[in-house]
Amino acid sequence: MSAPASSPTPPPTRGRVRTALASAVGTCVENYDFVAYGTASALYFGDAFFPNSAPVVGTLLAFVTLGVGFLMRPIGGAIGGYLGDRHGRKPVLVAALLTMGIATVLIGMLPTYDQVGVFAPVLLVVIRCIQGLAFGAEWGSAVMMTYEHAPRTRRGLYSAIPQAGNPLGIALANIAFLLSSTLDSDWAWRLPFLASTLLIVAGVVIRMKLTESPEFEAARAKGATVRNPLLSVVREDWRNILRIIALRVVESCAYYLTATYLLSYITDRDSGDRGVALAGVVTASLLATATTVLSGALTDRVGRRTVYLVACVLAALFGFPMFLMANSGAPVLIVLIFLIGIGVIHAALTGTQAAWFAELFNTATRTSGASLGYQTAASVAGFAPFLAVLLAESFGWAGPAGLYVCIALVGLAGVLSTRETWGPGQRTAAPADQPRRAADRAGQPSR
Repeated sequence: MSAPASSPTPPPTRGRVRTALASAVGTCVENYDFVAYGTASALYFGDAFFPNSAPVVGTLLAFVTLGVGFLMRPIGGAIGGYLGDRHGRKPVLVAALLTMGIATVLIGMLPTYDQVGVFAPVLLVVIRCIQGLAFGAEWGSAVMMTYEHAPRTRRGLYSAIPQAGNPLGIALANIAFLLSSTLDSDWAWRLPFLASTLLIVAGVVIRMKLTESPEFEAARAKGATVRNPLLSVVREDWRNILRIIALRVVESCAYYLTATYLLSYITDRDSGDRGVALAGVVTASLLATATTVLSGALTDRVGRRTVYLVACVLAALFGFPMFLMANSGAPVLIVLIFLIGIGVIHAALTGTQAAWFAELFNTATRTSGASLGYQTAASVAGFAPFLAVLLAESFGWAGPAGLYVCIALVGLAGVLSTRETWGPGQRTAAPADQPRRAADRAGQPSR
């Protein structure tokens, strides 16, 4: 497990907080758009786009279109990673957010099956593919921009801030669906998609004001960029890409099994629990926004690997109790499922990922390597709700519960096979940020 060579780290910039928050705003918007589709798939799209199917078939087809977007994410990650390592992180951030936003608004304007027949699901799949490309391209540049602006000793904290945009976007999307759930017409699912317009405009304006990553600028000035970063990282660092896939699968699959499949499962058992489940997802997502940042800060103290290990063990232990709690029908237990699954386990994993994944690669191929592994795992996770439905048909609730435990064990294997990048040795060798922080306090201009 050799560590990749890296160019000297430039001092942190005074714009590091602004960069982290701007990246988080964009990540929030992206997740609002992408997760809104998942919620709509669980609650509405079976009837709106596949009405002639049996209920379980309609749900399966809706989840398949959900998964199609995930299949496009590795392609988006490869394109975004290549462009980010070749031409800079900032242009990718702006273009991906704008593309994602336009696609989301178009979903809110789509005709249904009753209006145009088979063209409705076809158009849905096409737009979903565009969403997947944009979402795949966005993540790598967002977190690498923040990571590369941050002080070396606090990169776990700063890199977790864009990650906190994930649950915040999830919360906003579910709040939108919760508010529109009282409507009896198609507006119940159209309005949340159309409402994202405001978030998109805000995100693009904020990201346009960012400065480029100092590490990327330093590498470009020294001629240290790679002509084909994607090919280079696949050829030289494929083992780390595989490790990231294993680490990411547990986080992504666990989330979609909880927030998408379990939401559908609870609603199918008792439609009256839909509001309780949505409220649970919203509350858990708000909790996760804080937990994600705290987990990132914790990794700066105890290491990335330790936090991830604990979270994977918790996930493995939670799989079966989660469904027993759901089967009880008790509103308190239903909300508690989401608080634990999303607010604690998922948040601890996402809060650790950005810094840990970035540190497995050097500057010249960092966005490509991390994005490719991250989005490839996401493409697998997108079909987790679909697989859970099939398993439930054959084995009852124990099928999806067992799937949850299995993916937790995959993540645990990933932890055990991946080196620690921020242990005591690295912390001891990282006092170089101190002079820069003193200069900032003295009011010296940043460079």
